Amino acid sequence: MTDAHCHLRGDAARHFLCAPFAEPPPRDEESGAVTLFFGTHPWNAGEFDASRLRDELAANPSAGVGEIGLDRLREREMPAIMRDVFERQLEIAAEMRRPVSLHGAKCWGEVVRACRPYAGTVPAFLFHGFSRSDGLLPDIEAMNGYVSVGPAVLNDHAVNYRELIKKIPLGRLLVETDRTMENALSVPRISEIARKVAELRGIGFDELERTIESNAARYLV
Repeated sequence: MTDAHCHLRGDAARHFLCAPFAEPPPRDEESGAVTLFFGTHPWNAGEFDASRLRDELAANPSAGVGEIGLDRLREREMPAIMRDVFERQLEIAAEMRRPVSLHGAKCWGEVVRACRPYAGTVPAFLFHGFSRSDGLLPDIEAMNGYVSVGPAVLNDHAVNYRELIKKIPLGRLLVETDRTMENALSVPRISEIARKVAELRGIGFDELERTIESNAARYLV
């Protein structure tokens, strides 16, 4: 099964491995079941280097752009540099025709608005760890967006999150661990997350796995 968003490889058959990496990433020709995503996380906007991103993408023809986006977890007032760096990375993704993996903690509506002008030039968007209300789902689907859901689904108190998962179109659904060096020992297996998602959707695990693998493949095309 594909882990649609992580920074450290775990037990999945395939990984979408995003910068910032918890370990040196393999080169494109060595990656095997790993699809690499290069980009500058919103927390690190001051470190953005456009030339380096272009070079990494040129050296890795199958790579995407990520993890990029906006964030209100640390500061309510979003720094201008964060918005600027996000926009510049979307421009590069559109220019080089690469899929994007998105971060949007507490500001998914703003991320959707920022991405909308790039629909059609950015091949596909992955809204990683999406936790907003289902009102944005039609917009996400219209721009060829996918939604990955993660370990929070196993939290019995995450009632709203579980309700959201029931409303994501099956053809747009992916699962993730968001595994990092810091949480490697505590993050659940991707199969545990998927089994809970299958239960919530009222379908068998095998059917969900086939759907996720099909979605993952279409996201990368």
